[in-house]
Amino acid sequence: MSQTQEILALVVVIALAGVGLLVGLLRSRGGKDKQLPPQAPSAPPATREPSVGDESAPPRDTPKRTVETSPGVDLLEPPVVEPTPTVETPAPAVGRLQRLRARLARSNSAMGQGLLSLLSRGGLDEQAWEDVEDTLLTSDLGVEATTELVDSLRTRVKVEGATDEATVREWLRADLLTLVDPSMDREVASSRVDGRPAVVMVVGVNGTGKTTTVGKLARVLVAEDKDVVLGAADTFRAAAADQLQTWGERVGVPTIRSDREGADPAAVAFDAVKGAAEAEADVVLIDTAGRLHNKVGLMDELGKVKRVIEKQSPIDEVLLVLDATTGQNGLRQAEVFSEVVNVTGIVLTKLDGTAKGGIVVAVQRKLGVPVKLVGLGEGPDDLVPFDPEAFVDALIS
Repeated sequence: MSQTQEILALVVVIALAGVGLLVGLLRSRGGKDKQLPPQAPSAPPATREPSVGDESAPPRDTPKRTVETSPGVDLLEPPVVEPTPTVETPAPAVGRLQRLRARLARSNSAMGQGLLSLLSRGGLDEQAWEDVEDTLLTSDLGVEATTELVDSLRTRVKVEGATDEATVREWLRADLLTLVDPSMDREVASSRVDGRPAVVMVVGVNGTGKTTTVGKLARVLVAEDKDVVLGAADTFRAAAADQLQTWGERVGVPTIRSDREGADPAAVAFDAVKGAAEAEADVVLIDTAGRLHNKVGLMDELGKVKRVIEKQSPIDEVLLVLDATTGQNGLRQAEVFSEVVNVTGIVLTKLDGTAKGGIVVAVQRKLGVPVKLVGLGEGPDDLVPFDPEAFVDALIS
């Protein structure tokens, strides 16, 4: 190596040594001056709220929160227990008419008391007999029955000559009882026939209380220890099925119905009869729509319901529900329904209040079928099996 090269190498070594020494000094100086960043003062330890059951927690000046008032604690709602429907025990049907006799007597006082007053005053002339006829006609007895009754009373007065009230009362009672005809069979079909349930179809126009009557009839039959099934075939009137089902639930009677409003009533009736047979019930009561008797199409529909039921079972009873206050209009209704469905019995509703007792005789004569039940009030047990003798006694009491 030349002298020049040796000198250059020595200079480089010295320069490198100087740079290393300078870097070391700088690092040493920076390490002495560097400080850690100031730390935030540590927070005091959080005080924990005592939990339920912390018996060892130190006492405090304020009482512990209870579970009910502690924030953030969601208490579970107690389970909602649906009340068990209370099944009612209907009053026995026997003797209802006697218990309600006073109510019936008030409703028919115009007929009974009016006749007694006229006949027992003595000196009966033609004007008096005309007054007797008017009283009977305004009581919805009908022309034919009125003529028969007046003729019989005229003969008795002429032959017997007595006009005291006790004697006249006996004459009137005997003649009225003959008109009401106690020999008619007034039993409602409610027992199994040839191993199947009895089928009762209930018909009538709107406003007569037909659905209510079906519910009350169920109570009458339950009181007689009958197993009853209801069929809600009135599918055209809103809430009719609900109303009937409520009546049934009150006495533990099932209701067969459609969940669809406006369903085919004949199909519902068919299902009700079939269901009653499967349940081995004693009787099934079919509630039909309240049909206007002057609408031919609706009456045809009612006839269809009857025919469809008969594909499943014979119909043992057709009860026509009539409003006792409608008088001669009710008789027209009775005629039309009888032509369509062969009515076997009459139910007279609203016989209390303003009803005239003569309608019982008039409708029986018009159809040749008996009045089997009468409604004497709004109570659930105010549907009464018709008793001719009790009815006549109430008229003239």
